[in-house]
Amino acid sequence: MASSGAPIAASILVTHAPPHGVLDIVGGTKDNSAINSKRVGDRVLYEMLEGQVAVLSSELLKADESLALLKTLRASPLYTARQHSYLLYPNRQLPSFMARNLVPGEFVKSSTLMTKLVAAGNTDLIEVDGSGQASFAGKFNNTASVAAALTTLAEGGFAEDVSTERAAIETLFSDLFDCANFTGRSGGMYAYEGLGSIYWHMVSKLLLAVMETVKQAEEAGASAEVLAGLQAAYYDVREGIGFNKTPDVYGAFPTDPYSHTPGFAGARQPGMTGQVKEEVLTRLLELGVEVADARVSFKPSVLRRSEFLDSSAPLRYFDIAGASQAVALEAGELGFTYCQVPVVMALADSPSITLHTADGATESVAGSVLTAEQSEALFKKTGHYVRLDVRVTQVMD
Repeated sequence: MASSGAPIAASILVTHAPPHGVLDIVGGTKDNSAINSKRVGDRVLYEMLEGQVAVLSSELLKADESLALLKTLRASPLYTARQHSYLLYPNRQLPSFMARNLVPGEFVKSSTLMTKLVAAGNTDLIEVDGSGQASFAGKFNNTASVAAALTTLAEGGFAEDVSTERAAIETLFSDLFDCANFTGRSGGMYAYEGLGSIYWHMVSKLLLAVMETVKQAEEAGASAEVLAGLQAAYYDVREGIGFNKTPDVYGAFPTDPYSHTPGFAGARQPGMTGQVKEEVLTRLLELGVEVADARVSFKPSVLRRSEFLDSSAPLRYFDIAGASQAVALEAGELGFTYCQVPVVMALADSPSITLHTADGATESVAGSVLTAEQSEALFKKTGHYVRLDVRVTQVMD
């Protein structure tokens, strides 16, 4: 997502700002007056894969700008060669537990309040270990709790020092723990949707967004060079999906859907994830199957010529009654089912569709679009049509 409505330079990855802003309260309390007395605003965070998907799907970019963004994405920290895919967020190393909450010695020396507290052995704000390293008291869980402790110190005889140093101390605490940029488990864990993790549902959303971009580019009459670049970008993303991998690379059975892949292991958390939905949609679009105005069309433009058979093979499927069936496919054909009706696709000089009915008759369609009545029979699985022979003219080499 973009942080404003201004046009986005497609050569730069889109960074992400939450739609309702990052709450940044210094010296406030937990009630609404804190929000009113301070500020709420947007901060631009690091690159996020969902931001790229959002802007591609928004139709804000022109075809050449989308291509430039995809090239930049491929060269960005979001790309991981290990799985030839994309991380949800750029990987980074978090400070170790012992490296957190260390108040700089120079800050302590420059702070009259902290100096007095250390001398008095008061640990309400900071604690000092045997090596002389100061840390904020372990009881604090947010900036508001630091603010409350400072108020208590002010009431206990340190009013002038607290008044002078409150803002600086609260800012230091917020900076040490990066409170304003808290993004949940994505910024603090190393699995699930955490650091160094591939979240496969978002990768499949990227795949669908690129396919949508290809289709929009076709409709807009983009140049052959740009269109070829977008098609190549689509298949590059697709190549990283699990079914293209061996089990040792994927870390699991490649055709099973998995939630995520952490940076230190293979695929994890199997189940029917949202990834499946996007891959069904993109596969249908690869095959050129679309529905508009209640009419089914078969117009593949992103289908590779290599998917057509080199030799005969059976297409095995289950019909609408649940019975196992098989259709003999010849070299040069491609078979799949749509609404449990087998579709046999082949290349020809002109597009056409032949519909075979259950009583042995045929219906012919010149072109690539079924009628609304024919489409309805498929949608409702009436059993009227038992096979479609589709002839197409446009595929990718």
